[in-house]
Amino acid sequence: MTTQSDLKKLAEQMAGSMNSFDDIKDFQKQLMQSFIDTALEAEMEDHLGYPKHEKADKPNKRNGHTKKTVRSDTGDLEISTPRDRDGDFEPALVRKHQTRISGLDDKIIFHYRHSLTSCASGKCLPDTC
Repeated sequence: MTTQSDLKKLAEQMAGSMNSFDDIKDFQKQLMQSFIDTALEAEMEDHLGYPKHEKADKPNKRNGHTKKTVRSDTGDLEISTPRDRDGDFEPALVRKHQTRISGLDDKIIFHYRHSLTSCASGKCLPDTC
């Protein structure tokens, strides 16, 4: 679990490279995009039943990614949604054909405070907040 002192150290490190409020907003946007991509990968791992780069004898395997732009509280985000060969992967965090994400910031903070892993976060985000 991240402590208050860890957060303060991170803020001090980031403060040196941030010169304006726009820099802070850009960092927040990059953080959000990274979180979404990681959570979607965790959902795919749960769906297939094995981690990325692990050899599996199952017929359904990963089949690249689809890039799409979604609107969020922090602006437009270009995310990379993983695909499977059977085409039956339905992500819970950002569903197929979904173009708008609202309230995701609150959900991320909720899960961060409760120290859930990205895999657990990917499975339960839509129903918790």
